[in-house]
Amino acid sequence: MLILGWHGNPRLLESQPETGIAYHDAAAVILHDGALVAAIEDERLNRAKHSTYFPKRAISFCLREARATLGDLDVIITDSNEEFLDQALSRSAARDPRLSFQNSRQVIAASFQHEFGVDVSRKLRFCNHHVAHLCGTWYPSGFSDGLIICFDGSGDGASGLIAHCDGGRPRILRELPEEASLGHFYLRQLFFLGYKHFDEYKVMGLAPYGNAAVYEPLFQKFYQLEAEGRFTLLPEFDRLLLMSKAGLTAEARRKGQPFTQAHKDFAATLQATLERIVRHVVTHFRKTTGARRLCLSGGVAHNCTMNGNLLRSGLFEQIYVQPAAHDAGNALGAAISFAQESGESIRGDLVSHLYLGTHIGSADEIGRRLESWRPLIEIERVADAPQVAAGLLAAGSVIAWVQGRSEFGPRALGNRSILADPRPAENKHIVNAMVKKREDYRPFAPAVPQEHLHDYFEVPASVRALPFMVMVVPVRSEARELLAAVTHVDGTARVQSVSRSDNPGFHAVIKAFGRLTGVPVVLNTSFNNNAEPIVDSVDDSVTTFLTTGIHALVIGDWLVRKPPGLILSDALLNLVPHVPSTQQLTRLVSRDQKLIYGVESLAGRLAVDPVTPISRNVFDVLLHTEVSTPLRDTCHRLGLEEPTGLTCLGTELLELWSARKIRLLPAVAP
Repeated sequence: MLILGWHGNPRLLESQPETGIAYHDAAAVILHDGALVAAIEDERLNRAKHSTYFPKRAISFCLREARATLGDLDVIITDSNEEFLDQALSRSAARDPRLSFQNSRQVIAASFQHEFGVDVSRKLRFCNHHVAHLCGTWYPSGFSDGLIICFDGSGDGASGLIAHCDGGRPRILRELPEEASLGHFYLRQLFFLGYKHFDEYKVMGLAPYGNAAVYEPLFQKFYQLEAEGRFTLLPEFDRLLLMSKAGLTAEARRKGQPFTQAHKDFAATLQATLERIVRHVVTHFRKTTGARRLCLSGGVAHNCTMNGNLLRSGLFEQIYVQPAAHDAGNALGAAISFAQESGESIRGDLVSHLYLGTHIGSADEIGRRLESWRPLIEIERVADAPQVAAGLLAAGSVIAWVQGRSEFGPRALGNRSILADPRPAENKHIVNAMVKKREDYRPFAPAVPQEHLHDYFEVPASVRALPFMVMVVPVRSEARELLAAVTHVDGTARVQSVSRSDNPGFHAVIKAFGRLTGVPVVLNTSFNNNAEPIVDSVDDSVTTFLTTGIHALVIGDWLVRKPPGLILSDALLNLVPHVPSTQQLTRLVSRDQKLIYGVESLAGRLAVDPVTPISRNVFDVLLHTEVSTPLRDTCHRLGLEEPTGLTCLGTELLELWSARKIRLLPAVAP
């Protein structure tokens, strides 16, 4: 049986109005006779973070990997209850006069028809949102019995569920209502820290700098722990009122302002409160079911600090966290749900690794694409890429390491990574300054060969591997000073263990680095800047390499460097500009009746910068660019001559490119 599971906006959002924030993190997967063939988030392909679009690119990719067409599929299933989705679409139509109401089957069928020219209406199926979360974590865990808990923001009118399995199929014990949403509870407090949606993970890094006792009396008024593992949360308005009375509203941080000790203490208390509530729920069901194993899913399961503390609590012998616990992972969960209902067997090693996305290509394919980027880069084919990478790291370089298939989920696990020496404390600041441009308090993660996991990190003896970077654990006291760049202020790290069988290339890099330095650990962070998703293709890799301070790029068997004396703002005039399909050129009239030119995001409410102002010259260049015509030729055709025209234009285009508002590619067809 061939099953396509997908999560995302049912409408083709690039051409139709958005239907709501519930469709973020679009993704698709394909299961073939119970085996996972391909899985990818749409953001890797359309380059829009937390993509809210109909995942047409992800679906197309999965079909190619399965060597199938839509006609070959037995089932197409999404992670929404059909009745609930009908109601959501009806509300959208009522709010927006541009929308006519269609039921969910009609809308989804129309989107597939528009994109692929195929009527799939008879193949469409629906899966309850939290059942998809349940299936996405339980069946890949390989456990024969255990407790399954999902906490997230919301989906299908609920905020999670609790289930138990003792040898048969999971049995749902409790559904959590939306008013008990721990995801929303955590999110809604972020305003005090100057953060917004999708910034939840930053609180985990800030919390260890604070004292949770400072605001504990206030937070204790926000919730009530009740019998039988139940809890209630104070309504948001009442929480805000209490914060205002405590004088906190006036201390709320604005974006860009420094963090005060009050902000750090607040983050610490928020994190401690989440863990206290979760522990209350988990402990009750551990006792009542006798479960020795725990599976976690839902967006809250990306709280790696919480996961690590549960791992070391002694409550369970084993814990499995769905590595794509957010809504993207529901594409997998929905597909598994249908497979199970149809009697298919799902192997326990279904998700033994996450290298399920785009393959970077053969050595020759990579080489040909790199050649098209000359003279902006220098390239060299090397005989032993892992050894070359290890040598660069040992010599103090920060490198990008791109190999094989991209990872499914939010973590770079050694195929689309930035690597550095984990020992010098300053490397944390260096990587931040040259690439990530993020808050300096946030830690970087270590990657270690699986066989050395216990040598450097305090992990229960029963745990042999932590391959998905979903647990924060203590660094061994004797190794904390040694691993200064990856040890957080509280002595912990979000570790990834790497096995030779799952990723031989990355494993070889770390082992080679260990032979050179005596320390088989590397700093590993995702290969992207702060404006884009993790890179996926050769072009993505070269783009991020050129627009950051990374010293070298090792991609496949190729070593890529920047030519000495490269002035990028001048050199990029040999490239061809493209406005991404997730952006559009726009003209706006200001309040004083002046015409403003810009690049507008189509991501709706999720857009960080809805409109980025641009000059009239850049607007004209982008508007009149022809396929495969370099910028310099277009500028000359429009009468934008040097010395001032091209110089200023190149500088502005470089800023837009670095912010990923436009794409610049070689003149040859990609």
